[in-house]
Amino acid sequence: MGEPDTILVVDDDVDIARFIEVNLKLEGYRVLLAHDGATALQLVEEHMPALAVVDWMMPQLDGLELTRRLRADPMTAPIPVILLTARGQTADKVIGLQAGADDYLVKPFDTLELVARVRSTLRRNQENREVSPLTGLPGNSRILREITDRARAGADFAVSHVDIDRFKAVNDVYGFARGDEFITSLARALHRAVVEVGLPPAFLGHIGGDDFLVVCSPDQLKPLTTKAILEFQAASDALYDPSDAERGFVEVVQRNGEVQQANLVTLSIGVAIGQAAAGGQLTDPREVIAIATDMKSVAKKHNGNYVAVDRRSALHL
Repeated sequence: MGEPDTILVVDDDVDIARFIEVNLKLEGYRVLLAHDGATALQLVEEHMPALAVVDWMMPQLDGLELTRRLRADPMTAPIPVILLTARGQTADKVIGLQAGADDYLVKPFDTLELVARVRSTLRRNQENREVSPLTGLPGNSRILREITDRARAGADFAVSHVDIDRFKAVNDVYGFARGDEFITSLARALHRAVVEVGLPPAFLGHIGGDDFLVVCSPDQLKPLTTKAILEFQAASDALYDPSDAERGFVEVVQRNGEVQQANLVTLSIGVAIGQAAAGGQLTDPREVIAIATDMKSVAKKHNGNYVAVDRRSALHL
């Protein structure tokens, strides 16, 4: 048995929030409580719940706006939301769903309906949204759909395959738990870069391990990769033991007892440009990813952080 799913309950009515908390705990779920939208956003950032049950009518940041903010952030977009509402009209339900809610519960509701909605929403989310358990980012199926949608939209786009250099040395020296910290630090660095480049919204996915994929417009490519590299460099330096960070390398003991030096991690980024507007060239998502991966191999042949762009153009950062 794995860890129980964590469910965030957001309702300014303390009694209703407590009712939901008690019943979900009886079903084996871990429950976090928030009585306003701002606290809810903080708990989401700290705990990345598997699902959020959110009241529509709350002062200041209401349930609709909270849902929209979750959907607008690549790191929280995959979290399913059940909206609690006293509005039983079809038009109101449609508004909630359009804001990004996955399901809704009309007050008053009983325990059986609450539990059934939670279970079915979690199940659908597991089936329909492949998500990395480490970073909470969408995985391969969602990545393929994103590239397909970009190609069909008729605008050029850039696909970047991001990989940590010398990541194996981190695991060998510090263990997998520390390695996971490097991966989540890269996820956060990429997320901040994705947010900073603004509109049109860039997409961030986690292929697995220390491999990530970013889809953006070509003119967003340089500012996005520059920001991500700088953010990750600062974060990763702080994850090394101080003595290793100061001397600039770690010592890896091989199976034969030989000690080898490995430089600190950097990023290799391979980029493919999808030209949806140019006669449909490079629109197959697997082909685009394959080219980006090939360019990542090119980037790895260079020292330091390096961005290699397909068609013989490269940005050395």
